[in-house]
Amino acid sequence: MEEEVLCNVEIVKENNDFIIKIQSDLGGSREYRSNNFEEVLEQLMQDLQEEFESL
Repeated sequence: MEEEVLCNVEIVKENNDFIIKIQSDLGGSREYRSNNFEEVLEQLMQDLQEEFESL
């Protein structure tokens, strides 16, 4: 079985903000930022779910 990278995700904490940077072939580059980790993670998951449902 061949492995295929669907996206790259980087999670960083800068001061009081959590920043998630994502790069994918389908959605390109984007960034999510919030001082609430659960909130920024939820934004990421929602976006990825919509993106990959089309595969």
